[in-house]
Amino acid sequence: MTFALRFAARSDVGMVRQGNEDSGYAGPRLLVVADGMGGHAAGELASAAAVATMAELELSDPAPESVLAGLAAAVDAAGANIGQVVSDHPDFAGMGTTVTALFWQGERVAVVHVGDSRAYLLREGDLGQITHDHTYVQTLVDSGRISADDAAVHPRRSLLMRAVDGVQPVEADLSVREARPGDRYLLCSDGLTGVVSDEELAAILSEGEPTGTVITLVELALSRGAPDNVTVVVADVLNADEASDEHLLDLEPVVVGAAGDPRVRAQLPQVHFPDDAQPDPNRPDLPADVAGGPPTSEIPTVAGIAPTTAETPGMSDRARRIWRWSLISLAAVTVTVMAVGGLGAWWWTNQWYVGSAQGKVTVFQGVSGSIAGIPMQVERQSTDVMVSSLPAFDVELVNRGIVAADQADAERIAAELGLRALECEQRRPPAGCPTLVPEQ
Repeated sequence: MTFALRFAARSDVGMVRQGNEDSGYAGPRLLVVADGMGGHAAGELASAAAVATMAELELSDPAPESVLAGLAAAVDAAGANIGQVVSDHPDFAGMGTTVTALFWQGERVAVVHVGDSRAYLLREGDLGQITHDHTYVQTLVDSGRISADDAAVHPRRSLLMRAVDGVQPVEADLSVREARPGDRYLLCSDGLTGVVSDEELAAILSEGEPTGTVITLVELALSRGAPDNVTVVVADVLNADEASDEHLLDLEPVVVGAAGDPRVRAQLPQVHFPDDAQPDPNRPDLPADVAGGPPTSEIPTVAGIAPTTAETPGMSDRARRIWRWSLISLAAVTVTVMAVGGLGAWWWTNQWYVGSAQGKVTVFQGVSGSIAGIPMQVERQSTDVMVSSLPAFDVELVNRGIVAADQADAERIAAELGLRALECEQRRPPAGCPTLVPEQ
């Protein structure tokens, strides 16, 4: 039996981040989500390159016996493309991305996974996660050291153990599953699962069409502060007759997030991007209301057809973004006022994080950043651990700042990073460690 997909995708920058480093793809046989990271804000290049490379699977149509090898090769090719970007732009060193993708072939779906973006299956009302997070916290859960509930609030829950970075080869999880008509699949970045529980996902996925579902999920994440980018892909499995009746066969794919941004594509001339059913807002031949609307990465699309402005009004999106920035500005003013009073002083003294100073892992008191040119942090403990000696995914986290529960927790984090740097000095270092160039 041949199956087809009714799909929708949406990506949003969230309420805190300045740019969208997520990328997503939904096509007649392939779904992909990639969450980029690091390298002087070049995470969007990594995720876009990964999505574009994975999308070529729909064109190559691998034989059933080689589909897993094809998925693994696509991940390797994505790494090679990212490595080329880093080679051309050394300042981007440290960039990388997660990759989670599903590829349909006949009555089966093949899964490839690296990182902490997730894939879920809703079948007959039961929701199950079909990928396994490659995070430090998940290793603690697997070993029984902490519970799943503890993992959800652990300060280092975003510490990746595997990522596609173009420097070190990465072992992807590969599997094949049976597909059935009526199945619903969800792929998402951790910007969704970080603020929405599995129980809530199950309830929302149990109702409505894919377009409404992706809108509801993203809006729920936004209503809870969305501290990270949020990317959601939802697809329903249909038999060929249903798909034909709904004109879902052979439609163009949907590309969202960084991979759908023309500015990002322009920075990756060596990467072939897939055709995209969504309109380019920078094209002058589009109507004024579309050209002046939100980026294509923000517009949900179902079955490869972009919604009309009546379905996703540009004005409401712009109004929401104005409200969002107003909220951020109000928060900044509030923090300033708090810093003046005793409550602000108490709040500040209870904030700790681990970051970078003079290239070394450093414990800070306060919060990263400044207000009106005044630093909001004080360096409390500098270590001898060079940030450049850490695995790439640790470099990204340190550069962003790893939030700690208190001073003791911050010192523990710094000590753990020191151990990870020592591991990289071993004769056979773990994946992700920086490559040492022998002296000439």
